[in-house]
Amino acid sequence: MTVRVVQITDTHLSPTKPVFESNFDIVAEHVRASRPDVVIQTGDISMDGADSEDDLAHAVRRHGEIGIETHVLAGNHDVGDDPDIARRQPAHAERVSRWTRLVGPSHWSIDVPGWRLLGIDALILGTGEDVALAQDEAIRAEASSRDGRSLALFMHKPLCDEALDESLTQSRFLTPARRAHLLGLLGDDRPALVACGHVHQYRDGMIGGMRHVWAPAVSFMISDPWQPVFGAKTVGYLEHRFHADGTHDHRLVPVRGLAHHDLLLVPEAYGDIRKWGIGGA
Repeated sequence: MTVRVVQITDTHLSPTKPVFESNFDIVAEHVRASRPDVVIQTGDISMDGADSEDDLAHAVRRHGEIGIETHVLAGNHDVGDDPDIARRQPAHAERVSRWTRLVGPSHWSIDVPGWRLLGIDALILGTGEDVALAQDEAIRAEASSRDGRSLALFMHKPLCDEALDESLTQSRFLTPARRAHLLGLLGDDRPALVACGHVHQYRDGMIGGMRHVWAPAVSFMISDPWQPVFGAKTVGYLEHRFHADGTHDHRLVPVRGLAHHDLLLVPEAYGDIRKWGIGGA
């Protein structure tokens, strides 16, 4: 048996700044027509859910319109960023509590033939707050009790850029301390697949014996030189196929009609991104 899972990410929805709504409409219709078994959204569902309950509630309603079983993870625009590097919105218990009230659990797992799909909140890893400690225990338990299933880890940020022991500290990836914390929780139960979003680029590669797949955003990309090139700058979504023998494949799904928004050219979303310096959303 093969289970088809659609991964969408970085929709950045808002009732007051609807610039990316049409891309979401097109993708939602495309996904409904393809009839996958499950949809997983890997974060930044909202434009500014970290501070706006209306944005978060709107994004939840829009995702409910897809009409297919959907599991959602928080992104930095939903609950704030890693407190070690957050520019203005650190993730903390109050923001995560709002997420839990409006969206659902900040971590979850799904068992399908041959696989356990584990979704986590990457923004609170290692913060020491009660919600983060509860997630730590869940990660240990879910990773170690798979009964022979392969493990797929879904989260918002990539685990790393090029190496698990890299010292790079920036907002695109888990910081070295957060990455070490997560790998320590997993121990020998390393995932076969790490699937994420956040970078607004598509990439597929092997690092540390794990396949790392980045989904492109539904909403926008960021042009050179305002964001470095890590993979393919495009918009769209991914389809994963999880097979009962513990193997996996995926494809980047082309969707006709999507606007390839460049964030530099839509200042009504987040302002003039040139003020950020070279970096990203």
